[in-house]
Amino acid sequence: MKDIRQLIIQTAVKEIQDGMYVNLGIGLPTLLANYLPEGIEVMLQSENGLLGIGPYPTEAEIDADLINAGKETVTATRGASYFDSAESFAMIRGGHIDLAILGGMEVSETGDLANWMIPGKMVKGMGGAMDLVNGAKKIVVVMEHVNKYGESKVKKACTLPLTGKGVVHRLITELAVFDFTDKGMVLVECVGEATIQEIREKTEAAFIVSPQLLNNVN
Repeated sequence: MKDIRQLIIQTAVKEIQDGMYVNLGIGLPTLLANYLPEGIEVMLQSENGLLGIGPYPTEAEIDADLINAGKETVTATRGASYFDSAESFAMIRGGHIDLAILGGMEVSETGDLANWMIPGKMVKGMGGAMDLVNGAKKIVVVMEHVNKYGESKVKKACTLPLTGKGVVHRLITELAVFDFTDKGMVLVECVGEATIQEIREKTEAAFIVSPQLLNNVN
């Protein structure tokens, strides 16, 4: 059985295509920098002012001054550039980011996203998430399907403070890939060894199964 995070990352990396400008959110999404397929050129952007993030550094490569938005040390690719936060958010708000891959605490069946705070816990701010869900051309959320109590994080309605309403285009968990369409939330892929029945049992949200997936299963 593959590690849950590995299943999610290996599924999510398929969203990244050659030539894209991509923002990777704090936490789980940052791991994608180490899984990019060879032969494609992608510019990874961090809202603290770096365009051209590379893989995580080895011990010999660590530069304490070179960090991502999550304050983790990173490397920079050939052609990388550095700038201030104003320039960074101008890229985001101006619609120049092709894809944002963000972590999530909850996603609703209508594509609402909650990923910036839990009431009662200290939080320094929402970071760039609220700008990204409105400025990036496509929003993909990656998260574990259930919380530590076994409760579904894919909800009928989010219970945590929202980052954005109806902003998620695709949700990827260790069990499933969902798209959000005019017809509602659609299961388009079972991840790993997950079955449609297992996904239904672990999903609070209502969803339909894509005809293509049903054909493949049958």
